[in-house]
Amino acid sequence: MKPDLKQIQVPIASEMLVFEQKFRDFMKSKVKLLDHITNYIVKRKGKQMRPMFVFLTAGICGKINDSTHRGAALIELLHTATLVHDDVVDDANYRRGFFSVNALWKNKIAVLVGDYLLSRGLLLSVDNGDFHLLQIVSNAVKEMSEGELLQSYKARKLDVDESVYYEIIRQKTASLIASCCAVGAASVNGDLEKVSKMRDFGEKVGMAFQIKDDLFDYGEDEIGKPVGIDIKEKKMTLPLIYALRNADWLEKRRIISLIKNKSEDKKAVAEVINFVKSSGGLEYAKEKMNSFYQEALSLLDEFPESDYKTSLRDLVSYSIERKK
Repeated sequence: MKPDLKQIQVPIASEMLVFEQKFRDFMKSKVKLLDHITNYIVKRKGKQMRPMFVFLTAGICGKINDSTHRGAALIELLHTATLVHDDVVDDANYRRGFFSVNALWKNKIAVLVGDYLLSRGLLLSVDNGDFHLLQIVSNAVKEMSEGELLQSYKARKLDVDESVYYEIIRQKTASLIASCCAVGAASVNGDLEKVSKMRDFGEKVGMAFQIKDDLFDYGEDEIGKPVGIDIKEKKMTLPLIYALRNADWLEKRRIISLIKNKSEDKKAVAEVINFVKSSGGLEYAKEKMNSFYQEALSLLDEFPESDYKTSLRDLVSYSIERKK
C-alpha cells in the first residue's frame, strides 16, 4: 500500500504542528482587514508539501531547529505572495477550489496583500540574521518570475523546443522545490556540498513534478485540472513538443494553426489532444518524468538511511504518482 501524506509526515508530525502556529503568528498584522484576509489564506492552505520538503531534508542533514521553521515560513510567505499576485495577473477567480483573494477583495487589495506577505518574509529573515536562507529563496522567486515571463513570451510565438521547455519548468516550478530542499539543509548544516546536493535533488523532483502536471492536461488520470487548459493558453508542454517534432511539415502547420487561431474551440482542442496521444507524446513525457525521478532518488541515495529519508523518498513518489 502506498503511503499517504499523513504517514509520510510521521517523523516531522510535531514540527508540522508547531510550524502551523508559528506561520500564523508570522502573518499577523495590526490591520484588521489584513488579518481577516491572511486568516482566509491560511485556512485554505494546500497539502503543505513545501514545508514537508524543508523539514525532511533538514532532518536528513542535521537537527531541526528554529532556523528551519523560519526557513519553511519564509518559503511559504514568499510563495503565497507570488500565488496572490499570479491570480491577479491571470484574472483567476478560484484558487484550490475556493474564491481567490482578488475575487473577494478586488485586485488593488490583492496586490497589497501579496506585497505584505513578501515583506513579512523578508523581515523574518533579516530580523533573525538568516541571510543564507534569504539568498536561496530570493533566488528562487527571481527564477520563478523569469520562467513565467519566458513562457508568456514563447506562447506568442509557439517556438518552444525541448531544451527551452526544460528551462521554463526548471525556473517556474523546479526552482521552488530546489529552494525548499536547500533551505532545509542550510538551516541545520553549513556543509555547502550537502546543501548543493539537496538543491539538485529538489530540482530533479520539481522537473518530474511539472511534467506530471503537464500530463494532466491530456486527461491522463481523469481528475485534476480540466483537460486542455494548457492548449487553450497556448502553452507548449512536453507531450505536444514531442508530437510536433515528429510530425510531417503539413501536419505540424495544421496543428500549430489550430492552437494559434482556435484554442478556444473545444473541437480544435480535442483534435490537438488526439494528435498528441496518437503521436506517442504522453509515453515520451512519462519516460522523461521517470528519468528525472530516478536521478532524484540516486542523489538521495548518497545520504544515510533514516526515517526522514524514507519519508522524503515516499514524498517524492507521492508527488509523481498523485492523481491531481
